[in-house]
Amino acid sequence: MKDTSLAFVLGIAEMFTEAKALAASQVSMLPYVVAAGMYWVFNLAVEFILNKIEKKMSYYHD
Repeated sequence: MKDTSLAFVLGIAEMFTEAKALAASQVSMLPYVVAAGMYWVFNLAVEFILNKIEKKMSYYHD
């Protein structure tokens, strides 16, 4: 898990660095909006998957 979170943090930093470069070259906020949308969708998917796993592993909870 530790390596996964490290890769995730580095990937997020790289994604927003690319968005910053694109925004500077295009003089537009659209790259930031797209990067934020991708970040939100990815986190939503991870949350959904982990909630399913947590419910499946909950042996003693009704």
